[in-house]
Amino acid sequence: MTFDELIEAIGRLVDAAGVATIVVGAAVAGAGALLGFSRGELNQYRRFRQGLGQAILLGLELLVAGDIVRTVAANPTLNSVAVLAGIVLIRTFLSWTLEVEISGRWPWQKPASAVGQD
Repeated sequence: MTFDELIEAIGRLVDAAGVATIVVGAAVAGAGALLGFSRGELNQYRRFRQGLGQAILLGLELLVAGDIVRTVAANPTLNSVAVLAGIVLIRTFLSWTLEVEISGRWPWQKPASAVGQD
């Protein structure tokens, strides 16, 4: 196995971990929401969205890592780095918007409980 083949295999493995994280996270969030709903607990929709959003965020981070491994470690060209930059920008924007959906604030903002504690 050549170095490039090894890097490609590692990148695919990290990508698979990202997809698995999203799928398993969605299943766990769904099962938790169904269980809570069956018990008559309130706010199951919000809890489901938060759990799903967290799974997607973690999965996106792994997918970006896989892209970086394959692009930078193999044979980086100007074109492949430009494509990677576009992918990272899009996924970063998605991560930020998911963070706003989950927590109600931008990632760089302090949580409401931490305001005034400096």
